[in-house]
Amino acid sequence: MSFASPRRPLALGVLSAAGLMTILDGSIVTVAMPAIQRDLGFSPAGLSWIVNAYLVAFGGLLLLAGRLGDLIGRKKMFLAGNAVFTAASVLAGVADGQGLLIAARFGQGVGSAMASSVVLGILVTLFTEERERGKAIAVFAFTGAAGASLGQVLGGVLTDLLDWHWIFLINLPIGLLTIALAIPALPRDRGLGLAAGADVAGAALVTSGLMLGIYTVVKVEEHGWLSAHTLGLGAVSLALLAGFVVRQATAGTPLMPLRVLRSRNVAGGNLVQMLALSAMFAFQILVALYMQRVLGYGALETGLAMLPAAVAIGAISLFVSARLSARYGARAVLLGGLLMLLAAMLWLARVPVNAGYVIDLLPVMVLVAGGGLVLPALTTLGMSGAREDDAGLASGLFNTTQQIGMALGVAVLSTLAASRTEQLLGEGESRAAALTGGYHLAFATSAGLLAAAVLVALTVLRRPGDARAVTAEHDGEVSLAS
Repeated sequence: MSFASPRRPLALGVLSAAGLMTILDGSIVTVAMPAIQRDLGFSPAGLSWIVNAYLVAFGGLLLLAGRLGDLIGRKKMFLAGNAVFTAASVLAGVADGQGLLIAARFGQGVGSAMASSVVLGILVTLFTEERERGKAIAVFAFTGAAGASLGQVLGGVLTDLLDWHWIFLINLPIGLLTIALAIPALPRDRGLGLAAGADVAGAALVTSGLMLGIYTVVKVEEHGWLSAHTLGLGAVSLALLAGFVVRQATAGTPLMPLRVLRSRNVAGGNLVQMLALSAMFAFQILVALYMQRVLGYGALETGLAMLPAAVAIGAISLFVSARLSARYGARAVLLGGLLMLLAAMLWLARVPVNAGYVIDLLPVMVLVAGGGLVLPALTTLGMSGAREDDAGLASGLFNTTQQIGMALGVAVLSTLAASRTEQLLGEGESRAAALTGGYHLAFATSAGLLAAAVLVALTVLRRPGDARAVTAEHDGEVSLAS
């Protein structure tokens, strides 16, 4: 890959490394959670907060952090976020109690939100030529697409060979190196200034609404969908978010100018992302649980079993995705990837209790390579309508829908699997058969979510020939869409 400026490859490497660290942190804990539970004495409900504390902070702060990056400077926000994330990782790595670990995970979420919210904004302003931008997005998306599976592999290796503390401590050298390289590599930007968009009321509404909404969703498994807790907090969250939308339509300097959503590809791409990532949780998390709880795999075995998926996703996103997008357009590539993921979920929905790896699981590891097509295409579409001064905001929005999708996947699919398992146990099924039946329902639901994502992509997203020039009604600008 050749870029005009010698600093841009280094900048791309720094941004990709930061993205990889964030994605890894979201998945690396999966296979280590049984060891953490044994060591620190977590209850099942308390154990879920190792993931939930991170999701609440990350998803709740992304939009605010993205806009602040536009205002104070994206490089400053990126460096500060990596510093917070690295420090919180050290705290998590030395934690000897439940409270400290959960607090450190929340801190990691805050740092991830600060850094991740501006990464795509920096990337699209660095690479302005369409072909180079496509290559850069493919490299960046490679880290995201493969990172989740690599996290499970690395988590299994570190947990078995060392102990679970190292899944967090490994972030220290990576974080310090990222900060050291980012200082000379990333372009200096002063930002627009706080006066250009310091919407304090809007920030309070969207941050509290998102945090409360994600908290409500991740607690569904404990309280149920129709409980007073879920319905009450859900209603408050929706009211806060509705108030935020009203505020953005009337504020002189809105936190999120609604013009960002006028692009069909931006709005549709974010919706497809929520649906797809909700479904992909079934692969990232539930397949690992199925291997350990039903097939009896250890942490290292589970990580190695997931390795073909990481390799396939990485190879597709890095070497194939950009070429296909250049030839057929991001929309066509997205549809192809979604159909591959749909086939993978349908295959998992029939996996037996005594599955053989080669016959029953390896084909899934190949089919999920569709994720290497989906994520780069969504990144292109999700950033396609953003002006340069809104790039951090669009990046924050794109990352926010990622976290909302993951949180919904955690709540909906875990709850469905657990409920079905309890039902089958009550009917006299063995524990292994009951667990498998629960996972079958979750995988079938994931297939339904992916089918919905295909429908949205077909009906909302623009065809390549129609998306070259999109008129922004509010500004009269022309923005490139893929």
